[in-house]
Amino acid sequence: MVSVDRLLTVQEVAQALGTTVRFPRRLIEERRITFVKVGRHVRIPESAVSAFIAEHTVRPVTVRPAVLRRVA
Repeated sequence: MVSVDRLLTVQEVAQALGTTVRFPRRLIEERRITFVKVGRHVRIPESAVSAFIAEHTVRPVTVRPAVLRRVA
């Protein structure tokens, strides 16, 4: 059996990302996020939003204090 993701509207994606509606629309236009056309409507799977967030998450760099010494 195929598992079906919940399909989100562009407004719901914008709210989840904390942006305006313009940002997810630009992601769709530039084909930077997976989307589904349902007639004339555009929907984005929840898993695509999660994948987008995971892909663009920047992890902090852990550096030992000894490495931070100045050279000179």
